[in-house]
Amino acid sequence: MKAKPSISIVGAFGAVAVAFALATGVANAEPPRGGPGPRPGFDHMDARFGHNHYYPSRGYAVRDLPRDRIVVGGGRYFYRGGVWYAPRGPGFVVVGAPYGLFVPVLPPYYTTVYYGGVPYYYANDAYYQWVPDQNQYEVVQPPGDDNAAQTQPPPDVQTAATTVTDDVFIYPKNGQPEDQQSRDKYECHKWATQQSGFDPTLSGGGVPPEQNGSAHAAYNRAMGACLEGRGYSVK
Repeated sequence: MKAKPSISIVGAFGAVAVAFALATGVANAEPPRGGPGPRPGFDHMDARFGHNHYYPSRGYAVRDLPRDRIVVGGGRYFYRGGVWYAPRGPGFVVVGAPYGLFVPVLPPYYTTVYYGGVPYYYANDAYYQWVPDQNQYEVVQPPGDDNAAQTQPPPDVQTAATTVTDDVFIYPKNGQPEDQQSRDKYECHKWATQQSGFDPTLSGGGVPPEQNGSAHAAYNRAMGACLEGRGYSVK
């Protein structure tokens, strides 16, 4: 029995559309550098948390990947500038950020949001969190609803960022701006506190007096290791 003409026409049109998309795909897809509107293919405006940047929509097909993409997940995914790609047929398509994978750098444009005082880095409908043990950023599930998020650091961030540097001298070797320095110090402080049990923002570090010296030394070692891993010189 012959197929209905309308189905044949739709199928042929779909094949042509996919072929055209792959043939004309963006060779070096990356987030736009600002401007009043999207570039061709960059039609997804991410306005959450005032992020306000355009990205390719999920399912957008490209023929070639950017030259400086990062291979993630054993070649199952590719990452560049907050955009994730997966192999599909003769080309690649834009996909959502896969949870649990790690990337060494954040997107060039990201928004820091805080849930329960914990910082997350948001871009293109994805959340990233720094994992010191991996020295990378992990793609994590949304930590909460938008109403629970804060785009300004909690009050203790600046206090901690100031207090934790009393015993060390820190120099930003990579020219990190002041707002990034504050975030890095705070996150390293939280991690060093978890590792050592010592919190310099608390009286006596929050440990018994007989443990103060060793716990403080362990805190400083953890703090230094974390900051050095983020591109700082620590003395």
